[in-house]
Amino acid sequence: MSVDASRPRLPGAVLFACNFNRVRSPMAEALLKRAMGDRIYVDSCGLRRAAEDEAGEGADPFVQAVMAEISVDLARHEPKTFEDLTDSSFDLVISLTPQAQHRAVEMTRGRAAEIEYWPTFDPTLAEGSREARLAAYRDVRDMLARKIAERFPR
Repeated sequence: MSVDASRPRLPGAVLFACNFNRVRSPMAEALLKRAMGDRIYVDSCGLRRAAEDEAGEGADPFVQAVMAEISVDLARHEPKTFEDLTDSSFDLVISLTPQAQHRAVEMTRGRAAEIEYWPTFDPTLAEGSREARLAAYRDVRDMLARKIAERFPR
């Protein structure tokens, strides 16, 4: 069996990071888990807690809706911060916001970890009808799914 040197090596542990761990990073975490099963340890976190976290709301309701469309249940997602991580030994940290990118660089300083930055639109900024807002969330979900399929070939 030949190994394709152009394909990146699959990491053992991946962390997705964004600002609040309620929208983009939980989507990415769930999509990679769906694609790779237990072949890769996957987690996600944010920089800080959102006000909604105090109310125990978990993942953004629009995230839950668009992920349910592809049979992924995020109802039990509990947002966490970098400080909440029980382990920081990730082979790859993928940040989805500029702010998370800066924190990822700090976290991995002096470690043999890769860092990637995937600029990802914040769908919470979308305005308009419920359907227009859901479309923005679907666009983010689908973009993340494409990036994951490219980065983590089966």
